[in-house]
Formats: sequence, structure tokens, C-alpha cells
Amino acid sequence: MTKSRRRLALALGVLVLWVAGLGLLVRRELFRPPIERLAEAGMRVTPGAQYYAVLQGSKQIGFASSTVDTTDGGITVVDYLVADLPIAGKVHRASARSTAMLSRALRVNSFTLDVDADLAPIRVSGRVTGDTMVLVVGGVHGVPVDTQRIPLTGPVLLPTLVPLAVALGEQPKVGDSFTLPVFDPVSMAPRDMKISVAAESMFVVHDTSVMNPVTKRWEGALPDTVRAWRISSTANGGKSGFEGWVDAQGRVVRVSQLLGLTLEARPHEVAFQNWKADDATRGEVVSADRDIYETTAISSRKPLRSNLRELRVVLGGVDLRDFDVKGYRQRLRGDTLTVTREDTAAMRADYRLPRGARAGMMALFLDAEPLLEVQNTEIQSLARRLRGTETDPRVVAERINDWVHDSLKKEITVGMPSALATLHAREGDCNEHTQLYVALARAAGIPARVAAGLTWLDGKFYYHAWPEVWLERWVAVDPTFGQFPADASHLRFTVGGLGRQAELLRLMGALHIDVLSAH
Repeated sequence: MTKSRRRLALALGVLVLWVAGLGLLVRRELFRPPIERLAEAGMRVTPGAQYYAVLQGSKQIGFASSTVDTTDGGITVVDYLVADLPIAGKVHRASARSTAMLSRALRVNSFTLDVDADLAPIRVSGRVTGDTMVLVVGGVHGVPVDTQRIPLTGPVLLPTLVPLAVALGEQPKVGDSFTLPVFDPVSMAPRDMKISVAAESMFVVHDTSVMNPVTKRWEGALPDTVRAWRISSTANGGKSGFEGWVDAQGRVVRVSQLLGLTLEARPHEVAFQNWKADDATRGEVVSADRDIYETTAISSRKPLRSNLRELRVVLGGVDLRDFDVKGYRQRLRGDTLTVTREDTAAMRADYRLPRGARAGMMALFLDAEPLLEVQNTEIQSLARRLRGTETDPRVVAERINDWVHDSLKKEITVGMPSALATLHAREGDCNEHTQLYVALARAAGIPARVAAGLTWLDGKFYYHAWPEVWLERWVAVDPTFGQFPADASHLRFTVGGLGRQAELLRLMGALHIDVLSAH
């Protein structure tokens, strides 16, 4: 396999769009007022639109907008983003649009989220019915519909709606902190978000734009000075790494994210027309200093070999308490992590197929989830064919690993990884390989889940995703690289779907790895 086809370890390719996207950046801005005061705040919402340049350093790579409209019956918020993401030597254009319908109390009635990137477009729609969020995933360009019901413990906000609550409550003060319940469309689950007000400052923004007759480019005009507050967030105990500025009207002034991506408020012509005019000159080739794939990699500082049996490293620069670092194959002592590959001879299952391990907690890892279409007839049919008459879960798990590795073209992609869409496209990076594997394993009766973290390739640790399957304990496998079990260069930091994988973002630029030994 060539080097270019092996370089698949960007597990967060799908997340970059959401990190840069207005909707998910705004979700970190939940610092105002308590949920019971939103009804009063919602009555003061006024229509308006805000526009943004999406920047990587000083280079504009995209455009975003946020529009609020009001009617007698409620409020509509539409957020849109399109960006040319530099990943693995290529430019990947991706877009996302969310439309939220809410009551005058700013509570969600329904929403739709459309993502169009490298693979099949995905649509997620949600509707609140009583204490349940009914999610419908798919339904775009032939993607079959998958319906999920997510229980809610009370009213929730969508991330994009919170700035309205921020603006219409009491004026924020440095040192304030608040917690609000939101429904995260990436993890497709409710979560609590705690926001702290970290600083206050003044910004100059332009109310309109004019064409420069010399440069033939739009420039900001009619500057105005606004007061804004810098906020930082935590979610479910883990710091998100987000910091952004919001003014007294709830408008995002500037958001600086990890990966060198920034959203900056600008007049429409400056944000959109200039970016559109530059489209013909941008090209498709990405230099290494802009490549998100390369700039997020971590040097191993010591040469390693493939198929490691054991790896000992010192991890520094980040607080590891909120990560899933400890496990059967990973031992953490202080800041020293030891990863040991499972002994093949010891990979025995404590159950038999086709019934599977359906008792207790393991049943949770056999169920369908959004974008894990376990009950789909195509997924079920392929799982039965791969299982055949075999009753040993270990044998079937390895068959699925081999099939996914051999059947998918190795391509870095940007999008929301759906198991069924991957089965149709027959290509993808580690996210698609992992998503399809987990769906097939569950359909075959083998409990499986998504793990993510880092793995070593060509002298660096790259962000990566891989499955874990339950035999008599959780075992790491890797259909992307065709490893069964996965070697010891896989450093796990999270277990779970996209919402949990987003926590990896706070490792980027902060985590340091020193290799002590490798065998």
C-alpha cells in the first residue's frame, strides 16, 4: 500500500467543518440567562442577519451567515457555512445549513441540519414531542431514512439559539458562569453546557461596505465600536477549548478556534463577494503549512516500527482526567501511558452467535444509533453473509475487519460518516471504515463501539478512529489498516460518537508525546 493511501489517520476530518461552522461555535456561547427566563427574553428578539469570513490564519477559506426571523407563532434561525478545507494535500469543499423553528420562549420545536461534503449529503431533522426528540437521519439524494427517539429530561436549546438568550438577559459580567441544557446536533444527544465570562473588551466593526476602485475589492465602511465579552465553555465536565467574543445583541464578533480557524464578523460583500471573487485563484493544491492533516500531527521524536506489541509514552500539556485513557490495553501511571496489544491467542469470546452478548450493559452496544443503521436490511444482509454459520464472535469479528479493509477505497473525506452511505460509496477514511465496521458487527450480534485518539504513521502521531469489539473484554481492531488486533501505536483518548470525538480538539496544539520504549 502506498504512503498516500496509508495516510488515513485524520479521525477529525469530519469534525473540522463543525469546528469552523457557525452553529457549533455558537453552541459554546450559552452563558446567559437561566432557562426559566427565556420566555421573557424571547419576546424581545428582533429580525436580523450577520455575516462572517471563515479564516485559516490570514487566509479566507469560507463564508458563513446567521439569520433570525420572527413571526406571531415563533422564531426561525437559519445558519449557513461553506468552506474549502485543506486536508491531506487537497481542498475539500463542505457546506452545512441548519434551520431551527422555536417558540417565543426560545425552546426548540423542530430543526433540520443539512451537510454536503465529499460523500453522500446527509440530512438530520428533529422534532420535539413531549419529552422526546424524534430524529430522522437521511432522506437526501436516495439516502434511506433512519428514525431515532432521544429522551429529554426537559426543555432544550439548540446551540445556534443561545446567543439570543445571551443578548436579551442581564448584561454579562466578568466572572459570571451559567449552565443551560442544549441538544447537540453533532452528538445527536442532550448535554449540559457551562459557560464562563472570561473578559470584556471593545471591537471595531463595519456596518456596511464599499468597492475600492483601485483593488476592485469590497472594503468595510462606517466603522462602529461595540462592547463584547469573551466566553469559554465546558461540556459534561470536559473543557471544549473554545473562546469567542459576543456583543450585547448576541452577535458573534469573533471566534478563534483550534486548528487555526477563525470566524470574523464582516459586511456581506466583504465576507462573501471577496471570497467568491478569489475562487478561481485558490487552486486545489495545499501547502504543508496549511494542511490541517499535517499541522495537527504530533512528532513521535523517536523512530517506531509497524505492528508494535507494546508502547510506553509520556503525555504532557493537557489534563487527561476527562478522557477515556484507561482501559484493558492501556495503563496510565501518572503521566506515563503503556499500551499493550492484545495477545491473539487470548482473544476468546464468552458468548456464542447468533444470539450474541445481549445481557446487561452489552445490549447497549448492539443497538442502532444515528448514522449507525444497524437495522437496515442491507447492513443486516451483509452481516449475515459474513457471519455465515460461524458461532465464534472472534472469527466473525475478524471476517468483518478483513471485508471492510478490502472493500473500501482509502480516501480522506469530509462529512458525517454514515454506515449505510459508506456501504454504498465504498470509500472513506478511518471514520467511514470504523462506522461501517461497528454497524456490521452489531448487526452480526457482536457488541462494538467507536474509539478515537492517535496512531503512529511515518514518524508522527496522527488523529485516528478505530472500532473496539467485545469478546470477553473490549478488544481494539483496525479495519482501516487491516489490523486484528490493532497494534500498540493506537493511543485511545475517547470512546463514543462524533460528540465525544470532538473532545479531541482540545488536545490539538497542546498535547506532547515523548516515547520511552517501543517493542
